[in-house]
Amino acid sequence: EAQEGAAGLGEVLQACSSSFFLQASPSTRSFQLDYEHNCFLKDGAPFRYISGSIHYARVPRPAWRDRLLKMYMSGLSAVQVYVPWNYHEPLPGVYDFTGDRDVEAFLDLTAELGLLVILRPGPYICAEWEMGGLPAWLLWKPDIILRTSNPAYLAAVDSWLHVLLPKIKPRLYHQGGNIISVQVENEYGSYYACDHGYLRHLLGSFRALLGTEVLLFSTDSARAQELHCGTLQGLYATVDFGPGSNVTEAFGAQRRVEPRGPLVNSEYYTGWLDYWGEAHASTSAACVARGLEDMLQLGASINMQALWVFHRYMFHGGTNFAYWSGADYKGQYKPVTTSYDYDAPLSEAGDPTEKLFAIRTVISKFQPLPAGPMPPATPKYAYGRVALRKVSAHPEGRTAPAWHCSTAQHPSLSLQYADLLDVLDVLCPSGPIQSQFPLTFEALKQVHGFVVYHTQLPWDVPDPATLGAPPHSICDRGYVTLQK
Repeated sequence: EAQEGAAGLGEVLQACSSSFFLQASPSTRSFQLDYEHNCFLKDGAPFRYISGSIHYARVPRPAWRDRLLKMYMSGLSAVQVYVPWNYHEPLPGVYDFTGDRDVEAFLDLTAELGLLVILRPGPYICAEWEMGGLPAWLLWKPDIILRTSNPAYLAAVDSWLHVLLPKIKPRLYHQGGNIISVQVENEYGSYYACDHGYLRHLLGSFRALLGTEVLLFSTDSARAQELHCGTLQGLYATVDFGPGSNVTEAFGAQRRVEPRGPLVNSEYYTGWLDYWGEAHASTSAACVARGLEDMLQLGASINMQALWVFHRYMFHGGTNFAYWSGADYKGQYKPVTTSYDYDAPLSEAGDPTEKLFAIRTVISKFQPLPAGPMPPATPKYAYGRVALRKVSAHPEGRTAPAWHCSTAQHPSLSLQYADLLDVLDVLCPSGPIQSQFPLTFEALKQVHGFVVYHTQLPWDVPDPATLGAPPHSICDRGYVTLQK
């Protein structure tokens, strides 16, 4: 079996013969798989893309153009884009596609700058994003089972897809747009359910809403079990792996589930995420560049037209604003930091790094770079000392909090704050919810933020006393205060 896998990998290195396609002159735009010659066809001609990830939800809208232009000038031809469901549907049936959430404007900007798009609309996206992009309000249904054929879950998914995908369809490549492929789900093989009925339902929904011409694909690790559970006939199977992996073995795993077609690494990791309380993760520029060049050279050593496709995750990480950072559970709760720098080629601040220029140099050996200079680093400012001034929630009998009624003399250097317990009646004008036992966020229909639990201890509590919490009763973090 190992020899057969190696033979299959060798076969894919036989390039799409450029002479074979000299007569191709398609009358319509198309982006397709060529299983016979193991490559993509763009308008009938062999095509290879090198792409990178930028998450619009982690970058303020005024910075979108700068980050995308730096990607283009690095020699990348495509951007990979996640769409976080919970970012756009904060409550059931309530949708927001304005401001930083205007995904259509982001996609139109990529087209304006000459970048193709690989879209990853989920419904689950992972991405170290809050609940992997799934809305917390799904858990208001106590019997729901996420990422499965559960009827309640599928009903919510279908409702969302009927809102999102019609916005996407006019931007597909064969419709005149720049979206060349669309991913269904995300690394589903790593999920315990292994529900192929769920994947078939998604495939049917995507086909019904986007049409039959768009290329749909899946992404999983190169592990056999994950490829078994995450792949489905009708979805082109791709793999993901980082610079320390054995390229031949990883692509050999893809070849075992996709005997023919282009080899695709959908997530070539340029760095890694950071967890609270741990050191900043980093990967050397030399290591990332060497891994990229090794893959390109492996194809080029057989034939310069050998079709390998690479995606860099991340090209630019950005920032987890508000409550959008997610968490892992690997034997213990591991929350992700506010920064999503990822040690990416383009830093969190939008600055080109040594890693970016190393990657750019490698790309220049295999294809021409865009003409012109790389845009400069973003301007930096020293804001100096920021003063905090405590205020009362209701000064002079006002019913509105003080920070709504007064302006600091130097607003860039002075901020106001109040104790949380002093302003509960302002934040929660309806008053507290009475309950015999603490209620969960789901029971309270609270999707983000904080809940203050308040109780009065009996008079005969021994001193000292031990305060404990049942296992799994606090799912992320809790602060305990005692008033005497």
